[in-house]
Amino acid sequence: MTDGSLITKVSEATAKDVDLAVAAAQKAVDTTWGLNAPGTLRAELLNKLANLMVQHKGELSAIEALDNGKTFGWAHDTDVTFAIDVIKYYAGWADKITGQTLETDERKLTYTRHEPIGVVGQILPWNFPPLATGNAIVLKSSEFTPLTSLRMAALAHEAGFPPGVLNVLTGYGNTVGAAIAAHPHIEKVAFTGSTLVGRKVMEAAARSNLKEVTLELGGKSPNVVFDDADLEQAVNWSAHGIFWNHGQACTAGSRIFVQAGIYDEFLKRFTERARAIKLGDPFAAGTDQGPQVSQIQYDRIMDYIASGKKAGATVHLGGDRFGTEGYFINPTIFTDTTPDMRIVQEEIFGPVGVVIKFEDEEDVIKQANDTMYGLAAAVFSKDLNRALKTAHKLRAGTAWVNCINQLHANVPFGGYKQSGIGRELGEYALHHYTHVKAVHVNFDHKM
Repeated sequence: MTDGSLITKVSEATAKDVDLAVAAAQKAVDTTWGLNAPGTLRAELLNKLANLMVQHKGELSAIEALDNGKTFGWAHDTDVTFAIDVIKYYAGWADKITGQTLETDERKLTYTRHEPIGVVGQILPWNFPPLATGNAIVLKSSEFTPLTSLRMAALAHEAGFPPGVLNVLTGYGNTVGAAIAAHPHIEKVAFTGSTLVGRKVMEAAARSNLKEVTLELGGKSPNVVFDDADLEQAVNWSAHGIFWNHGQACTAGSRIFVQAGIYDEFLKRFTERARAIKLGDPFAAGTDQGPQVSQIQYDRIMDYIASGKKAGATVHLGGDRFGTEGYFINPTIFTDTTPDMRIVQEEIFGPVGVVIKFEDEEDVIKQANDTMYGLAAAVFSKDLNRALKTAHKLRAGTAWVNCINQLHANVPFGGYKQSGIGRELGEYALHHYTHVKAVHVNFDHKM
């Protein structure tokens, strides 16, 4: 709850439960799903699920707010709305996944098929619990936010998905997550979370059966504000970039680079904007920021704040707890940082941003790319030539120009460097969820 008290209890799954879920998923693939379910049927069921989500939108949003700490408004208008859009989008793709006919020889017919992989493991985060489909799924929700995934499993059953198509397990990463990553009968695993755990998932996948891996990992996204930017809009977007979802977003624009000519004015307005953020009950009207997801995450964020202070950075705003109950942290702005500080280099995953002065394009591109991450970036400038030139030079999988944290179901999302492997969303994601088979037919049987 908002005050840190217990909401409810759920059962803890084990590696044995993973075995049972995989067996159920494989049975579905062999009998009622996979190649046994035409695209039109998959589309119909996905659309039914999306419609059920619309009917239960308020309930799902309330569960998310309880589970995660985010405001009901954000959960309703962003998380659940986007999840519905994604389900509808892939419902449209379900009967349009096709291969090619290839010219090889007049005596032969050669074509490709895109076939389901089979049993796919999904290890989900706690900040935006998603739903993936297309194969039979064994899904581990975060131990911090299991409730939405469990409710989605019930809705999938109500929509008419055959038994075994979607299997949801609640448990810990070092047991259930590890068992999924290493399971010899899971053919592909998708993980969203930290880079450290992503390495472990990749290693387990390689040691077991060389299953395909897609990873959506951490970020330390640069947000570049040039001196010709629309200052009011740059301030508003920058506040959204770092303080949205309490900073618990892998794309958070946590490194805010501001050109010297407007640095002081930007910092003044940005500070005023951050001070105006209202913290409190996620279900109360007007609340902008609820509590962090857990005691563990609260302590982690406060440790980063302490490290910034110790390293000599200036706490320009915040840096402390809000209230006396729950895991609330005031929006925090650091200035006077150096590139080697942990608060500049490491993902904090909280409402903590650093504002850094830069001189010119060459300077900011060098600073912005000085990170092991490469998930997202943003550029603010009225000069679109300069904005696009800069966006193209930033080493990130997504670059926003004059906006930030904008995601769409049909637009691919993923990272460079240690921010991950592969892409989710859009047509690009489909390539990770099918095997391509080439079929050669020799009509005259001659050599």
